[in-house]
Amino acid sequence: MMSLVAIWYRNKNIVSPDMPKATPSQVARAKSKRTLVRFESPFDHSSVRGYVLDTGPQFFLVAVVSDRIRFDGFECFRVGDVGDLRPDPHRAFVESALQIRGEQIPVKARVSLVSIEELLLSAGREAPLVVVHCEEMDPEVCWIGRILSIKRGRLSLLGISPEAQWHEEPDIFRLDQVTRVSFGGDYEAALYLVGGEPPEAIKSRVATGDDGPLERGGQNI
Repeated sequence: MMSLVAIWYRNKNIVSPDMPKATPSQVARAKSKRTLVRFESPFDHSSVRGYVLDTGPQFFLVAVVSDRIRFDGFECFRVGDVGDLRPDPHRAFVESALQIRGEQIPVKARVSLVSIEELLLSAGREAPLVVVHCEEMDPEVCWIGRILSIKRGRLSLLGISPEAQWHEEPDIFRLDQVTRVSFGGDYEAALYLVGGEPPEAIKSRVATGDDGPLERGGQNI
């Protein structure tokens, strides 16, 4: 049985469809100038704040700064989904707080943005748990787990529950449904701290590269 790991949303300000879309040149400029930026997504309920560390044909990589004014992992967004990308209006305060706390812009994670396949596989090598979002299907949920394989346009991911219990069977996703990839955040770190590696009994049962039928279900927020 599939299950979903819920993520938190801070408010209900859904982005207006009329909001100006970000352009690849804007994203590239934010990267080159190392500007602390904010932007919106039609799938999200709050602004995203962070530093653009890398760009690709479809996705770009952000070092996220949380509302607690601390770095909180990495997220990869599709350029076409992002709107109203601008310098953070409170960047002087935020950067001062980060500096006083001794927090520095993280070194770029060793992930490839060449394609969604390369992004997922390299994220799986970089972090023990990866967060997969399929927001066009349902923006209120996400999946967290271990990247197992990609085969014939489908991702196999062994999920972990909100109680840090590993699932018995992998979840299967079509790559064209993945809209965002996250890893290295505090929540994923806490899950892995408690859940550890999948038990050997589960590892031995998991069919790596399973290309069975796509399933849906699980917890709603």
